[in-house]
Amino acid sequence: MLCSAAQAQDSKPVVSADGDIRFGHTVLPYSSGASPQARAFFPKMLAEGAKAPPIADIASSRTFYDRMNSDRARRMMALYPVKTHRETIAGVGADVVEPAQGISTRNQGRILINLHGGAFLWGAHSGALVEAIPIASLGRIKVIGIDYRQGPEHVFPAASEDVEAVYRELLKQYKPANIGIYGCSAGGVLTGEAVARLIDRKLPVPGAIGTFCGSVAEMAGDSVYVAPLLNGSAVPEHPLRLGDLPYFKGASASDPMVFPSQSPKLLAHFPPTLLITGTRDMAMSSVVHSQALLDRAGVTTELHVWEGMWHSFFSDPELPESKEAYETIVRFFDRHLGHG
Repeated sequence: MLCSAAQAQDSKPVVSADGDIRFGHTVLPYSSGASPQARAFFPKMLAEGAKAPPIADIASSRTFYDRMNSDRARRMMALYPVKTHRETIAGVGADVVEPAQGISTRNQGRILINLHGGAFLWGAHSGALVEAIPIASLGRIKVIGIDYRQGPEHVFPAASEDVEAVYRELLKQYKPANIGIYGCSAGGVLTGEAVARLIDRKLPVPGAIGTFCGSVAEMAGDSVYVAPLLNGSAVPEHPLRLGDLPYFKGASASDPMVFPSQSPKLLAHFPPTLLITGTRDMAMSSVVHSQALLDRAGVTTELHVWEGMWHSFFSDPELPESKEAYETIVRFFDRHLGHG
């Protein structure tokens, strides 16, 4: 039985070696639906995450996550061979990732844009590589990771402007139906914001998009309270809202350019959308709610929820669930992007 919020606040959570969370006499077992590899990795993941600096310490956070993502990228390259190089596209820095075995004939006229995660504060370069490497390799497709502007140096809609600039440049070479956009966490949110901006600017929408561990609706619902418990923390009194982040200073959560969920009319113009989350992801409710709203607006959607998985779980490539997520992403874009 789940402990109450009051009990959780009074108990110091302890993560056991087998992944169970213990609050005093109450035990929250690790999911029996997850892989044995995930169960073994879960306590290590939480221990590493506990070392993260406070989000307000931006310089230290950037250093911490760059080190973490650089290690992930190194591990990914050993499993998913790719070639990478840097480019500047429409004035925006980018990492271009291509499969070592070459782009497939089927994908010669296709391209994916990745928008990395990182709370709109960090994740440039190393975080983009983490999200691009397995997709480029497995899908045998070119992926471009964009170094969009972030807070606190920049505020909304700077990142959306950068995505628009890159997208306009790619339209000179690729058909819109052959371009896909995807991102995780902040990148998932930005994917929705960028598509809203393209629609508002009367540009053709991409052929398909992916919003992972973050989507078109505000971070809210059950998971912002339940996920911390399932990840060894107490129930938060004031869960983090995206509006609390420096990047969104002065922006309004009611603005459909921030959260497209605010406008069913806008959502109706969205392309086919893949949504991914996990049952221990604090963004799960947001992602599930986003899928419902998109579906209601008549958009073709595909929702995948991995049991026992946490926020951005597929950033670590060794898990069977991560491989399943990569394969799901590759299949989705292959089905929905145009040809020729």
